[in-house]
Amino acid sequence: MIIYPAIDIMGGKCVRLYQGRADRATVYADNPADMALRWRSEGAEFLHLVDLDGAFKGSPQNLAAVENIVSAVDIPVQLGGGLRTIEDLGRVFDVGVSRAILGTSVITNPELVKAACAKYPGKIVAGIDAREGKVSIKGWVEDTDIFAMDLAMQLEIYGISRIVYTDILSDGTQKGVNIFATEELAAGIKIPVIASGGVSAISDIRQLKPLQASGVEGVIVGRALYEGNFTLAEAFEAARWDSANR
Repeated sequence: MIIYPAIDIMGGKCVRLYQGRADRATVYADNPADMALRWRSEGAEFLHLVDLDGAFKGSPQNLAAVENIVSAVDIPVQLGGGLRTIEDLGRVFDVGVSRAILGTSVITNPELVKAACAKYPGKIVAGIDAREGKVSIKGWVEDTDIFAMDLAMQLEIYGISRIVYTDILSDGTQKGVNIFATEELAAGIKIPVIASGGVSAISDIRQLKPLQASGVEGVIVGRALYEGNFTLAEAFEAARWDSANR
């Protein structure tokens, strides 16, 4: 299972939010590229970047920091946050991003999703952020009545390559992953799912590992790494863990 260290960028700095709240930010590095280099040196094979300012403002705000990260490391990165036009996608791919994550647009602009999947096959990811099973958009400040599963099934038809599924009430809390919701979503579609939100301990990764059979290909890890709950090496070991070895 793939471990994606998260680098969330706000005001050009590497931060983590609590349940997506901009007023609950902790700064971990003034230069996000330094953090990218750290994770790469510890063995990361793919990075998950979020332009938090972009998510709140509706257009990319930290592309300079993203470009610095792409230039600093020799591994692919995926980026989400405020990508709501074809032009936005072109800009992020121009700076070397490997995958772009559409969030709000998957609800507000399905025609964009279709066009993006056609223009950039295999490179468009959907970010589905759910609160108690229903999708939230615009940096998690606006809730909808759309169920995550219904949306995921529609996006699969559009040609989305994979889904990043975040349980908002778990994100940044280090209180554990919503295993049931993640497995239910992955089992209901054929494209891969990346789990996000709530990882607090190695046991969370071990709990996710069996979900590979249902289509969970990886997990994004943020605050738990930054707070030193476990190392990236330990996360890799857990991702290779076999329940038979308990």
